[in-house]
Amino acid sequence: MGRVEGKVAFITGAARGQGRSHAVRLAQEGADIIATDTTTTIGSVPYPLSTAEDLAETVRLVEATGRRIVAREADVRDPAALRAAVDAGIAEFGRLDIVVANAGIVGFGPALEIDDEAWQDMVDVNLTGSWRTLKAAVPHIVAGGRGGAVVVTSSTLAMQAFEHTAHYAATKAGLVMLTKVMAKELAGHRIRVNTVNPTTVATPMVLNDAVYRLFRPDLDAPTRDDFEDAARQLNRLPVAVIDPADVTEVVLHLVADSGRYITGTTQLIDAGSGL
Repeated sequence: MGRVEGKVAFITGAARGQGRSHAVRLAQEGADIIATDTTTTIGSVPYPLSTAEDLAETVRLVEATGRRIVAREADVRDPAALRAAVDAGIAEFGRLDIVVANAGIVGFGPALEIDDEAWQDMVDVNLTGSWRTLKAAVPHIVAGGRGGAVVVTSSTLAMQAFEHTAHYAATKAGLVMLTKVMAKELAGHRIRVNTVNPTTVATPMVLNDAVYRLFRPDLDAPTRDDFEDAARQLNRLPVAVIDPADVTEVVLHLVADSGRYITGTTQLIDAGSGL
């Protein structure tokens, strides 16, 4: 028996990175998956977003575990699309037990120079999009009457100030308090709500030229090695970036029976960056 055997998990931002890692690992542990992501272009995002091929690869990897998956393109800024994706999954699987609100974007710039569009995009995707995800999905866990678990992807930048990340950090800090409030509101339904707050993770959101330039403004064309030289200085443990699987193992712990009494918490996976 897997640690989430027979359960159903809804995961946003599942086409690649942390979301894909979560989907595949939960499937390996016995869960069926409802997965969403979007191929919509967001002009303020300084790196390529996911593709339909990325989401198809997540489907392939989940199915290779022997579990089932319903995957839909859905932008977390579109509540109707989110509801349709959740409804399609529940029509197929008959239940919902786990929600992982993982979809997010990042961007950079001095706080007083961030334009209105970039600020609004960040809030709409990271903060409002996560709330819309929970609003679309969590009522189905409540209706099931079996309890369940919610995990929201935040960041170490919810607690640590880092230049040129004001809009990103503000949304990730907002998710921490959203999670705490919802943990109180949902406790009577035996639904646990927590955040995971990782340091830099080796995903396309981090491994791109915009992030490399942020970390190494002294170089005209910094490489990943240049970025890692700087990123390594953030963490007390001798690592520049962690693997998506490192975050996934914490997510699994929180949604499985091992986390049955953990709620309203901020789970740091920070390699000692906060010390």
